[in-house]
Amino acid sequence: MEAIKIHQGQTVPLMNDNIDTDQIIPKSFLKRIEKTGFGKHLFDEWRFLADGSDNPAFILNQADRQKATILVTGDNFGCGSSREHAAWAIMDYRFRVVIAGSYSDIFYMNAIKNGLLPIVLPAEAREKLAAIAASEDIIIDLPAQEVQASVGTYHFEIDPMWKNKLINGLDDIAVTLADEPRITAYEATIPSYWS
Repeated sequence: MEAIKIHQGQTVPLMNDNIDTDQIIPKSFLKRIEKTGFGKHLFDEWRFLADGSDNPAFILNQADRQKATILVTGDNFGCGSSREHAAWAIMDYRFRVVIAGSYSDIFYMNAIKNGLLPIVLPAEAREKLAAIAASEDIIIDLPAQEVQASVGTYHFEIDPMWKNKLINGLDDIAVTLADEPRITAYEATIPSYWS
């Protein structure tokens, strides 16, 4: 998993509440087991018109938002089914951070476990961040737990265990492998007739 400590990037506002996982990545695209290839279908029903062409009214298709790596959105982001593909699609598209008012528990955990930083901020802060010009960078400082922008600096909470995993790029397998010497030593004590 790629570590995230300080992330500097541009934002894109999608201020809808209750964006569910089927809106993030429609179920018709869940035919792969790899974590890649889903970004091209992110928000598919909003990004594309019926003929498959770009929807010019959708913010992700606007020319000045093509470098955005931080999604600013509404409350209850990632609700609906528990598909991990939603986090994969967001990251595969290019986002590293999502700033919302709240998340479904399952989406939040899927995001963290895949290296996507989900930040919770109140509506007033998100509205100010959403109004920032497309060309302006903001800074996400995970060690300091701050979102730093021209419109203000906003503190966010994160569980210390998950913060450590994100800062150090540790997924669950990497955490387990850190104990490999102890696991190997224990396995050496198991009688051969048990194997």
